[in-house]
Amino acid sequence: MIKIADYIINKLADEGIDKMFVVYGAANGDLIDAFTRTEETSYVAVMHEQAGGFAAEAYAKTSGKIGVSIATSGPGGMNFVTPIGNCFYDSVPAIFITGQINSKFLRPDESLRQIGFQETDIVSIVKPITKYAKMLVDPNTVKYEIEKAIHLAKSGRPGPVLLDVPLDLQKKLIDPEKQIGFDVGIHTTEYDEKRIKSLVLELLADLKKSTRPVILVGGGVKNAQAIPLLQEVSKLLQVPTFPTWNALDIVTSDLETYCGRVGTYGGAGRNFAIQNSDLLISVASRISGRITGGNVSSFARNAKKIMVDIDEAQLQPQLQQVSFDVNIKSDAKLFLSILKELIIETGYKPQHNDWLKEAQEWKIKYDPVKPNFGSSTTVIHPYRFMRQLAEQIKNDGVIVADCGGNIVIASQAFETKLGQHFITNNGNSPMGFSFAAAIGAWFAAPEKTIVCIIGDGGFNMNIQELQTIKNYGCKIKTFIMNNHIYGITKAYQETNFQGRA
Repeated sequence: MIKIADYIINKLADEGIDKMFVVYGAANGDLIDAFTRTEETSYVAVMHEQAGGFAAEAYAKTSGKIGVSIATSGPGGMNFVTPIGNCFYDSVPAIFITGQINSKFLRPDESLRQIGFQETDIVSIVKPITKYAKMLVDPNTVKYEIEKAIHLAKSGRPGPVLLDVPLDLQKKLIDPEKQIGFDVGIHTTEYDEKRIKSLVLELLADLKKSTRPVILVGGGVKNAQAIPLLQEVSKLLQVPTFPTWNALDIVTSDLETYCGRVGTYGGAGRNFAIQNSDLLISVASRISGRITGGNVSSFARNAKKIMVDIDEAQLQPQLQQVSFDVNIKSDAKLFLSILKELIIETGYKPQHNDWLKEAQEWKIKYDPVKPNFGSSTTVIHPYRFMRQLAEQIKNDGVIVADCGGNIVIASQAFETKLGQHFITNNGNSPMGFSFAAAIGAWFAAPEKTIVCIIGDGGFNMNIQELQTIKNYGCKIKTFIMNNHIYGITKAYQETNFQGRA
């Protein structure tokens, strides 16, 4: 027999999760106490639940494991909303656990606002931004629910799940051998490999007919653990290859087919190759408005467009902002494996060297870091600084960047190397993310150089985590890009409201 709280913590430890990020409270007391009875995992006590969630996200992005954060009931759980949104929109495998008040004090009907102190229906609050959210009420279903949570967090398109555990349930004893587990087999996504192979053969035929093909790569390639495969395929095809901001450590700046960066904020290459392409192959990217710009119909306007994605909804023509001509449902690793196999089988030979050269010339010509930047002896130019910082960080470094003006600078000017992690959150993009996230990255890889890039505004959002860094001796290098203002907000106000407010 084992306490439910111990069973949950032990089960997560069995997944190789050696660090979980917590803020203690009465309603999660038994869960936290369970750490004292295992040597397989331990908790990190952060100063704020939001910071704990951000740290769990970066832990997952750095380690490739599931990130876990634990909070108490009421305001503790509600402080998880932003980091849960982060993991949902950026497809991060994460489990958020909240303690809940004693079951006997839970409101018996929704018409009642509240019965128990710090009672909150956290499940309903986070349901739209989780893959699964559940309050555990039956001790006999605990094994099923925790196994389901683990499976859903990391399978298909990864994302967050939440389990809400009343404190009286945490204390109950169960016999795991007598419980029914979750059947992973009947909940595994299957792909039509025969169809994928047929569509890849058509893709190779399109490549032979194309004069200006491009490949656009999203963060899903990293989720699929397919970075080496992507780089290998790109070299075999010799086609201009571009990362979204979530893929800066996938299509790295030292890749021989790398041709710059794309989107509303552009960067090296300024979207010229994408916009002048006649064949666009998108792999594991949802093609957000930050990529297309406001005039969606003009995106890669004369190109045949092929989308490869794991998310069924992304492939539905009626749901796509950008209309794709061919939609291939596949895990990125499976698609790239089949593509590599057929490149070799068919004897495909690269035939776009002139186009690749032209795209690379645009990358150099429209580099946002100009030679004259940094000539001042009194002012540090942020773009020159970011480029020089990139030159100093080794191939195994972890760069954790924030949002706002500093992430624009970092994403445009920082040149990545294969083996690095470049971590930010682009789907939700909250201020203060990177300082807390850098803590999670350090606990995932304490032997590596961890560099945090953040603005002066964002730094104040989670400044309390200076205490966490001191408590644990986290070796994190933090660079604050201080422009003395919320720069993008200021620019928006000046453009739309003549600078009022």
